Amino acid sequence: MSHSTKNLNDLSHAIKKWGLELGFNQVGITDTNLQTAEQEHQAWIEKGFHGDMDYMAKHGVKRTRPAELVPNTQRIISARLDYLPPEAENSTSILQDSHKAFISRYALGRDYHKVMRNKLQKLCEKIQSELQSFQIDQFEYRAFTDSAPVLEVALAEKAGLGWRGKHTLLIDKNNGSWFFIGEIYTNLPLPIDEPASNHCGSCSKCIEVCPTQAITAPYEVDARRCISYLTIELKTSIPEEYRPLIGNRVYGCDDCQLYCPWNKFAEITQEPDFSVKHGLADVNLIDCFNWSEDEFKSKMAGSAIYRIGYLQWLRNIAVGLGNSETTPEIIDTLKQHLHHENEMVQEHVRWALDRHLA
Repeated sequence: MSHSTKNLNDLSHAIKKWGLELGFNQVGITDTNLQTAEQEHQAWIEKGFHGDMDYMAKHGVKRTRPAELVPNTQRIISARLDYLPPEAENSTSILQDSHKAFISRYALGRDYHKVMRNKLQKLCEKIQSELQSFQIDQFEYRAFTDSAPVLEVALAEKAGLGWRGKHTLLIDKNNGSWFFIGEIYTNLPLPIDEPASNHCGSCSKCIEVCPTQAITAPYEVDARRCISYLTIELKTSIPEEYRPLIGNRVYGCDDCQLYCPWNKFAEITQEPDFSVKHGLADVNLIDCFNWSEDEFKSKMAGSAIYRIGYLQWLRNIAVGLGNSETTPEIIDTLKQHLHHENEMVQEHVRWALDRHLA
């Protein structure tokens, strides 16, 4: 082993240790070869499964060839951060109460973009400050978390953080799938980790429980049917055929994770920023629907939910109310919003009211 190789090995071990000290739950390292993932991604795009998410296609090979996005990239440092808050243990009971608003567990606390980006930047700064002790001169880097054309799951799988489940999310056999991942692209030729092996076996629970049958085949999701896409990414009217299937899921959907057997090993997050804000783990649809725009902005400030905006929030809540068990209060609430100034909101309120009055 040459001296430089030893230094790189030592630095790799140090990076993983520093990552854990910063609060990450796991750190792995991989190379830039995404040839197989590139073929799969292109086939997915050609099927039109990305829907209105034009950004999934417009960057070409920058998404699948890291050095095209960030010149000189030789390695990707991939980091995992668990997010499941303790209050999320009532998830299935919320789903079964049609008067409650179910919000994807990842969005109950502070916006993960901010939390992950801050930790990744601190890790980069730590590496930079310690380079001389490893006799390494130059450290080029860029950090990402769901914020650029990056194949995060494919990279994390290669880095040993887990395997891509049949629902296309990353699963770790010791920690389930309730976690975020982020990346540091770097020029450092660090030693790489072994990829994770697949342990889904013959299980198809995620495919069976998907409310809209969006998992069209193992390891393939048609985003146009996915409730997360319909309630978050889609900015226009939700197709009527999917509205009854959405139930009370007003921001995202966790069914494929809630019923995944591997999540019995999931750990509750130790990250304070992911604790539930404003009681969002257990709120009534009517209460959410009656928020003014100022209330929405105030309560959702610093949350991932803020990104969809007030009108899309009302659209989603209207669908949830349309799927609720009928009560006089729900009918009165919908009638009060029947002539909302926004045409999209108005359309979904009409649909919801018609379901109760039919």
